[in-house]
Amino acid sequence: MRHRIRGRKLGRNPSHRKAMFRNMACSLIRSVRVDEDDRARPKVPGRIVTTLPKAKELRPFVEKLVTLARKAADHEERAAQFETSAQRNTAEWSAWRTSQEWTQWNQAIAPAVSLRRRAFAILRDRMAVDILFDELATRFESRPGGYTRVVRLASRRLGDAGQQALIEFVGERDRVKTKRSAPAVVADEEPPQTDAEPSGEQGTERSDGAESDEEASAGEATADSAPDKNKAE
Repeated sequence: MRHRIRGRKLGRNPSHRKAMFRNMACSLIRSVRVDEDDRARPKVPGRIVTTLPKAKELRPFVEKLVTLARKAADHEERAAQFETSAQRNTAEWSAWRTSQEWTQWNQAIAPAVSLRRRAFAILRDRMAVDILFDELATRFESRPGGYTRVVRLASRRLGDAGQQALIEFVGERDRVKTKRSAPAVVADEEPPQTDAEPSGEQGTERSDGAESDEEASAGEATADSAPDKNKAE
């Protein structure tokens, strides 16, 4: 009876697939620490480009390793209260080594050491383990999950036209979503309306009306006086 394998087989047997994910995870983690003097340094830290199916399968593989590092950071923080600042093999360090504080420190740091060994058994790369537990654990100490993202690329791979994608750690080059606020609508203020018109305009209208009445009466007087002159003649 054959056992079904979860996930994509990617055309490889289990041992080959495991080795491939190990190498890809190490490449992704090691790209976080960039040496400016290295000619082979990555163009963008914390990012690698691969095919889309491989990126989707690599994402949970890497995020489980980051979770191990975050758990180890919690144990190391608890053990820090029992450790000493004395140098190794000194009298002060020897006294601390035989005290009760060393026993408490040893019990508190033991889970962190176990988690580091588990990560090294998976990666088999000391530098990648150091970056994972020293830098990435601090970087994602307040993040509950979702440490990586996969972004499809428009360009396809030469040769087989495979769909390419990049996988990178979040926290840098993140898009900040801003909410657009609607502009405030302000009603236009209407000019104050008055019942009575200004006094200047009223005076003007009254004077105009008086002049028109005088002209009308003068015209009537002229028309009445005309027949009287004819009669006199």
